[in-house]
Amino acid sequence: MSGPFDQPALAVLVEGSRTYRDRAAAAGIRLGVLGSGQRPRVMLIACSDARLVPSLITASRPGEVLELRTHGGVIPRFEPEPHAGEALTIEYAVSTLEFTDIVVLGHSHCEVVDVDVADRIADGTEPTTWSTGDFTAAGHAHVLRQLDILSDYACIAPRLADETLRLHGWYHELETGSTLSYRPHASAFLPL
Repeated sequence: MSGPFDQPALAVLVEGSRTYRDRAAAAGIRLGVLGSGQRPRVMLIACSDARLVPSLITASRPGEVLELRTHGGVIPRFEPEPHAGEALTIEYAVSTLEFTDIVVLGHSHCEVVDVDVADRIADGTEPTTWSTGDFTAAGHAHVLRQLDILSDYACIAPRLADETLRLHGWYHELETGSTLSYRPHASAFLPL
């Protein structure tokens, strides 16, 4: 008779969950402290793509980074009411946890970006042939669009003005493991 956890993919997750306490202890993570509340200083907004693992990329530990994962890393435009779940998370991070930094992390081979490009090609608004560099540029532009949307949030704009909050645009290349950061002075994404 088979049990509910006999599926290979789920079995890996079950085993990882069963060994978490031991792995956390080996890594010096004090689980008891995590129960007393969170005080991360950085929020990271990223795509929900399973190939992108922000905590692995940044080597962050439990409690250090608040992650918001959405389809394509898309941030909804600010609306005074009603707030979407993403907007509530952003407000909580900025107003309650008083973050000093928010990173928007895009990535190569993002389905949202690729579909957007394909739609523009089908509409005839873009050339019919694109190179890898063109898709990379589209991914970079997507990150910058999300930063623009984020900067319009009512809780963010004043913090940007008084320089108590910084926004960062990063782009991770899945195939190389490299992460680039947008540098406004160079108008380019450059290695971290």
